[in-house]
Amino acid sequence: MKVRVNPSLCEGFGKCAKAAPEIFTLDADGYASTDENAEVPAALIAKVREAEGACPTGAVLIEE
Repeated sequence: MKVRVNPSLCEGFGKCAKAAPEIFTLDADGYASTDENAEVPAALIAKVREAEGACPTGAVLIEE
């Protein structure tokens, strides 16, 4: 599984980083990013799914 953030949808709520700080980072303005090429470790999949559900704009995208 991989995860990415759609920058055109992200509005900087930071809920993804709160749910999975190991995966998501926030820039100085609060917009999220992640390493789109990295596989999500099995131990963090539940947190990433939580982050996807917590994003009010649907900017967190999971690729299975």
